[in-house]
Order: sequence, then structure tokens, then C-alpha cells
Amino acid sequence: MSNTILITGAAGKLGKAVQALIPEAIGATRAEFDIANASEINSFLDQHPTITTILHCAAMISPPKINEDIAQAIQSNIIGTALLSAECFKRNMRLVYISTDYVFAGDKGEYNENAELLPQNKYAWSKLGGECAVQMLNSWVIIRLSFGPDEFPYKAAFTDQFTSREPASVIAEKIKNIVLSNYNGVIHIGGTRKSVYEYALSLGAENIDQISIKDMSVKMPKDTSLDCSVYNSLFNK
Repeated sequence: MSNTILITGAAGKLGKAVQALIPEAIGATRAEFDIANASEINSFLDQHPTITTILHCAAMISPPKINEDIAQAIQSNIIGTALLSAECFKRNMRLVYISTDYVFAGDKGEYNENAELLPQNKYAWSKLGGECAVQMLNSWVIIRLSFGPDEFPYKAAFTDQFTSREPASVIAEKIKNIVLSNYNGVIHIGGTRKSVYEYALSLGAENIDQISIKDMSVKMPKDTSLDCSVYNSLFNK
């Protein structure tokens, strides 16, 4: 499968983790492959004619930073994904899109793939905008997930926000399984439901302060834990 998979956002934590598991994939950073530049996308793909699948990890993912730069978020997460989708359609490529659990309202938790979508902040809306473009294709996968570094990077964690988050190395293994399969459609991946504080402790974090989503300047969903039974049944996990 040499040179048939392209990973966008290869300099990010998730992109790096996936490429470590699929070393034959082509990893592209923003400097090499700007997804918001149509001519650059076209030129890059012309130079790599054996690519048949694109794993799209590149995105702005910080809700506070997105609130500070809406225009850039639109360019990166919505327009960039739309341009990439259009090129995949023209070239009959499969597009695997990394989305987020934040597309849900967060009032129930344990969301399955068919649950109602209702983003609660601009980051989530930008990722849902990307989902809309991807679903226009003939061959596509939308992976909804939540991930973080293998070590908890913050000094405090939410006790009142619940998630199925897993570290990048664990999530990357599941993404690899999906990319290398023939799956088509939406799929959720992640671990068991837990608070972000409990997640931090599970990674061995110590002396973590407890905080509330009510203290944030950006609206944060309360419970975006995912029902991952489709993935678990397909890949026997």
C-alpha cells in the first residue's frame, strides 16, 4: 500500500501517532499541503498520483483560539475540508475525516452515530461544516472522537464534563484500523465514559486541580461521551 494514503496535519499529535503506525503513508504538514489553497491541493496530488485515500487530520481544534480568529477557523475547518472533498470527488479518492464529539449538544451522552447534531460552540460548528462537505462524496468516513496527548498536559481538569477521550496513541490504533478497512460512513471511537478529571487521573496525572466548565469563557458541552459499539463490533475490540 506504499504511497496510497495521505495524512494531512502530519505535524500534529494525532497525525504523527497515526503515521507511526502506517509508516508507508505520505505525511503532509501545512507548509507542504495547505488545505485552504485549492491550487496547492491540486498540485500536490498531481505530484503523488498513487494516493487513493486521504486521512484528514489537519484542523484548528482549540475552542478559545477559534473564538479569537473565526475567519481562520472557517478557512481551515470548513473551506479547507470542502476544497479537499471536491478534489477527492474529482479524483475518485476516499476521504477519512477526523471530526469531534463536540458536534453533539452534550445534554445526554453515550451518543451513537445517528444521534441529533447540535454544536454548542464555534469550534464544533466548524467541524460540522466539514462533515457536510465530506458526506457529498461517494467514498468517505467521518470519525468522531476526542483525544489528547499521552500525558495530561494541564494543571486542572473538569469534574463536570464527561467524555470518551483517549490518548493519541490509543486513538491512532483505532483510526488505523478504520483507514485500512473498507468501512464507509460515520463511526465513533473512544473509551468508556468518564469525567475529564477521571481521564487525567487515568493517565497518571498528579496534583490536578478540579475545575468546572461553568468557569470557561467558551460554552462547553457537559457530556459528549460516545457509543462506540459499531466500532467495537466491527473490529472485535
